[in-house]
Amino acid sequence: MRRLDFAPLNRATIGFDQIADLMDRALTNDVSQPSYPPYNIEKTDDDSYRISIAVAGFSEDDLSVEVKENALVVSARKGEEDESRSFLHRGIATRAFERRYTLADHVRVTGASHADGMLHIDLHREVPEASKPRRIEISTTGPKQASIEAEAQSVN
Repeated sequence: MRRLDFAPLNRATIGFDQIADLMDRALTNDVSQPSYPPYNIEKTDDDSYRISIAVAGFSEDDLSVEVKENALVVSARKGEEDESRSFLHRGIATRAFERRYTLADHVRVTGASHADGMLHIDLHREVPEASKPRRIEISTTGPKQASIEAEAQSVN
C-alpha cells in the first residue's frame, strides 16, 4: 500500500493538523469496514445528534458505551448461552462487536438508552464562546496613516 506524506500540508496550514491526522487515520484503516451491527446517525436539532444501533438479542448488561480520547466506543459481548436450546435456524446474530465513532471537537455524549432492540446514543455539540465566529472591526487608520497623522500634529 502506498503511504502518503502530509508534511507539506502541515507546513502550509495553521491549526489544521487534526484534519491531516484524520486523513492519515482514514487512509491507514482497513478498507473493509464492518457492517455489523447496522446503525443510523440522525441530526435531531441544530447541535444535537443521535446514533441508533440495532442490537437485537443483547441486554443492557451485555452492552458497553465509553468515550476514550475523542472516540465513542460501543461494544457488546453476549453472556453465556443456554446449551439446552436447539436452533433449527439462527438468523439473529448475537456475536460480539466493537464499533468506534470519532467525535469532533466540542461534541459530548449526553446519554444512552436501550429499547426495543435499539441502542440510542445522544450527542450534543457545545461550541465555546472563544471558538464561535466573531466580527473584527476594521479601522480606517492603519499603521502608516497613524504615523502621518502623528507627524502632522507634532509640526503644528
